[in-house]
Amino acid sequence: MHVHLWEYFKQVAETLGDIPFVLQDHPQSTGVQMSTAVILRILKAIPTCVMVKHEEFPGLAKLSALRAASERGEIDRVSILGGNGGLFLPEELARGADGAMTGFAFPEALVEVVKLWFAGKRDVAEDLFDAYLPVIRHENQLGLGLALRKETLRRRGIIASSRVRAPGPALDADDQAELTHLLDRLERAKRQVGVTVPPLRLAGE
Repeated sequence: MHVHLWEYFKQVAETLGDIPFVLQDHPQSTGVQMSTAVILRILKAIPTCVMVKHEEFPGLAKLSALRAASERGEIDRVSILGGNGGLFLPEELARGADGAMTGFAFPEALVEVVKLWFAGKRDVAEDLFDAYLPVIRHENQLGLGLALRKETLRRRGIIASSRVRAPGPALDADDQAELTHLLDRLERAKRQVGVTVPPLRLAGE
């Protein structure tokens, strides 16, 4: 498997030429397990692989191993961003991630968590993350998650319709009530943390 993966990414890099690319490690969707060894081989040999999107879980040890390899000078330092809806953002930051590239109905909250973390305010960053965690967890449900995210974005006035393209699910009355409850809890939790999250700025604003 490692040989096949290496040959695949080698061909990708040859096809792209000088164009940089991201290596996404998300076995939950691809069904492909990439070992630390094969990722390191790719990063050592293919300089146009400039970022790793780290989405294997449990996979924090892999993140630590990649960072340790760059600290030893075995590979150049590349950007590592987490995914999975932000579920493990504080743990990923603690292991050396640079931030997150993921879907969430409150992306500005994840931005603020990362800013606080790198400003040396780890406890505040984790408290803010904890306030949003029930919503993050709820939105990460398989199947229903996208419908929940779109409905939250609709309630925020960011999109006009929360309809999910067929055959995606639609929220029923119970789903709507659960979401309302979680968003109400979020507002209370934010007040307790006492951190102001800058408002989301849309393109063109």
